[in-house]
Amino acid sequence: MNNRSDLLRLQEEITLCRRCPRLVRWRERVAREKVRRHADREYWGRPLPGFGDPRARLLLVGLAPAAHGGNRTGRMFTGDESGNWLFRALHKAGFASQAESVDARDGLQLTDCYITAAVRCAPPANKPNAGEFMNCRHYLVQEIRLLENVRVVVGLGRIGFEGALKAFRDAEKARFDRKPGFTHGATYASNGITFIASFHPSQQNTFTGRLTEPMLNAVFRTARRHLHHEGGLTR
Repeated sequence: MNNRSDLLRLQEEITLCRRCPRLVRWRERVAREKVRRHADREYWGRPLPGFGDPRARLLLVGLAPAAHGGNRTGRMFTGDESGNWLFRALHKAGFASQAESVDARDGLQLTDCYITAAVRCAPPANKPNAGEFMNCRHYLVQEIRLLENVRVVVGLGRIGFEGALKAFRDAEKARFDRKPGFTHGATYASNGITFIASFHPSQQNTFTGRLTEPMLNAVFRTARRHLHHEGGLTR
């Protein structure tokens, strides 16, 4: 099996998905109506596949695309302030070629890192429902099976973290006797894979100081350290 070509086929399949009528209506409405600051831009308005290095050992799992970020640019965490925070931290840790991502064609390259999400369409009020999570988990499970080198997983926000745990369980790549609790910076290990919980770099967290740049940088220093030691457990 050629995992790189299978991953490309999966990415294409994701962009064509219309499983969730509520999300389809919302993402397409946002793409038509836009916001004033992006009124002259053409929006992507479709589901977003993951992106990055097919040989990645580090996997990031977020919640869902932002209405005027990824849903506009067509790439995860691209074109909004959450992405700016994330890519600054990834760049500092050596996983991203640049510290800013404004457009899907801006030259950003990820090394040893792949970014995906629990839900692939921008949801109303940034809140997918239970059925939408279930519909999308199928794609995350497939990605996990194809990304065979993953050794460290960072869950961005409680939903991203718990979504990652469930998908790895469904992919039969991790198992926990007790559900790991979500605490920023906590690490858990299963089957040679380390899971790290992180607050999401949303403006709700960064504007209030709940998440600071040193805190986010520390998450990726931890990820780098575990990759160096091939995924041991620290608490």
